[in-house]
Amino acid sequence: MIGTLFNVATVIIGSLIGLAIQSKMPERINKIVFACLGVFTLLLGFKMAFEGQQLLVVLFSLIIGSVIGEAIDIDSYLNKLGNWLQTKFKAKGSNFTEGLVTSFLLFCIGPLTFLGCLEEGLGSPPNQLITKSIMDGFSSIALSSAMGLGVLVSALPLFLFQGGITLMATVIEPLLSNAMITELTATGGLMIVALAFNILEMKKIKVANMLPALALAPPFTHLATLVPYAV
Repeated sequence: MIGTLFNVATVIIGSLIGLAIQSKMPERINKIVFACLGVFTLLLGFKMAFEGQQLLVVLFSLIIGSVIGEAIDIDSYLNKLGNWLQTKFKAKGSNFTEGLVTSFLLFCIGPLTFLGCLEEGLGSPPNQLITKSIMDGFSSIALSSAMGLGVLVSALPLFLFQGGITLMATVIEPLLSNAMITELTATGGLMIVALAFNILEMKKIKVANMLPALALAPPFTHLATLVPYAV
C-alpha cells in the first residue's frame, strides 16, 4: 500500500506545517486561506458532479442514501469517535472533531480515492494516489492551520479507509463498470459541494450521513441500464 502510505505521510507533514504556522498567522489570514480552500472544494465538487450522465441515479442515491445515513445517524458516531480521539490525544480546542470529520470526508470522497486504491490493489503503480496525496498535503496545511490537531489525526481513518479498499480491490473491481464509476464520482461530487457549504459556513449539512449514497450509486446505475431513460 505504497500509495496510501504516501498519502498518509503527506497529510501528516501538511498538518504539521499547518499547526506550526497556526499560532504565527493572524486570524484574518487564516480565515481567507480557509475561504480559498472552501471555494476550491466547491469547484472540485461541481467538476465531479458534472461528469454524471444519469441524473436520476445521482438524485435517488443521495436521497435514499441520506435517509439511511440519517436513520443510522453516522454523523453522531463520527463525532463520538472524534471526541474519544480528542480525549486520547489530550487535544484542546472546540474544532478537533470538526477538523477530523471534515478532513476525512474531503480526503476520502473523491474519485481518486476509489480509482487510485483499485489501481494499486490490482498491481499497477499508484500514480493516481500520488497525485491525490500531493493535493491532500496542500489541503491539510490550510485545514490544520484553521481547524487544528483533528486534521492531523484524520490520517488514521484515512489509512484504514484507503487501505481497506486497496486490500479488497480484486473483489471490488470486477463489480464496477465505467458507468458505475462515473455516477459514483458524480454522487461524491455533490457530497463535496455540501462539504464546501460547511467549510464556507453557508449552511450546516451532515455530510457524513450522506455516505451510504456512495454504496447505492453503483447498483442504481446497473438498474438504470435495465430500465433505460433519458434525463
